[in-house]
Amino acid sequence: MTSNAESGPASGNGRVGASGPSPSLWLGLLKRSSIAATAGLALCAIPAGLLNGAAGAFSSVLGGLLVMLFFGISLLVGHAVGRRNPSGAIGMFVATYVIKVVGFAVILFVIGAPEWLHARWFVIGAVVAVVLWQAAEIHGFSKARLQIYNDPEDKGATHA
Repeated sequence: MTSNAESGPASGNGRVGASGPSPSLWLGLLKRSSIAATAGLALCAIPAGLLNGAAGAFSSVLGGLLVMLFFGISLLVGHAVGRRNPSGAIGMFVATYVIKVVGFAVILFVIGAPEWLHARWFVIGAVVAVVLWQAAEIHGFSKARLQIYNDPEDKGATHA
């Protein structure tokens, strides 16, 4: 599908041009979300460390890192599959999600919780990471420039 819309007059001091699709949407979201979640975990570890020592701080960071790993795998799959087969990315997300849920559940049940783990701070760190990760992803998606229509063909160009 192509658009025959004209670009219209220039705005401001310079010419306004069309933009193409984002070069690496998934990796950009991974970077943005990782930074947001890491910053939140660093702030979460401070009260955890003050109230429950190193075990509390480490538990909050561990809970958040588990969440980051869970979401990060999806973005890496989106990057790998989305480049070759954009329409197949959603199916891979679903398959990856099922594998992750089952895999993480098996790991958690087999390994169990270590004695030193502070459950409250583990959950708080995980919740902080989820909220900040999702907020960063939503913000990143809202700023993404996804190309919906094909670029209009140049009428003056000759095809060889």
